[in-house]
Amino acid sequence: METLPPETNLVLYFVAALALPALLVLAVSLAKNRRFHPGDVFVASRLSRGNRIFPTQVAVTPTSVIQFKPQWLGRQEHSIHISHVASVSIDTGLLLSDVIIETSGGSEPIRCHGHHKGDATRMKQLIEQYQTQRASAPATEVAATEGGATRDCPFCAETIKAAAKVCRYCGRDLPPA
Repeated sequence: METLPPETNLVLYFVAALALPALLVLAVSLAKNRRFHPGDVFVASRLSRGNRIFPTQVAVTPTSVIQFKPQWLGRQEHSIHISHVASVSIDTGLLLSDVIIETSGGSEPIRCHGHHKGDATRMKQLIEQYQTQRASAPATEVAATEGGATRDCPFCAETIKAAAKVCRYCGRDLPPA
């Protein structure tokens, strides 16, 4: 069996040294871009600003709207309870739309850029549908769908689950119920 000349070995080591980090970056990128929540999740287009590597995802559930932004280290999540959504604005451009979900709770609105027009209108329809269902449902039915007993956070006065250890609105550790 013949051995390769030293120059060829050096080139092969150099190519391997370049390929390994590229594969690592690709693996991390693919792992962070998977859908973070089951159900209705809307992923922004990679053609829009701020979404080239890790596009923003927005999940609309019967109880909340959650914005998920993956990052190289960690992630950023912002959620608004469905009953605290004050308005949904859609700014439609030539190809893509920006969605702004305002809150009545005093926190920052959810702003997401680069959603397709159909996704933006579907987000708005789902939020309005869930708010209508919530408003027409009796209070006991709403509490049952949210997982049972609730209590008020002693720091921000928002209604949270009785078994919660951390407030989902203000993020503070809660005393035992």
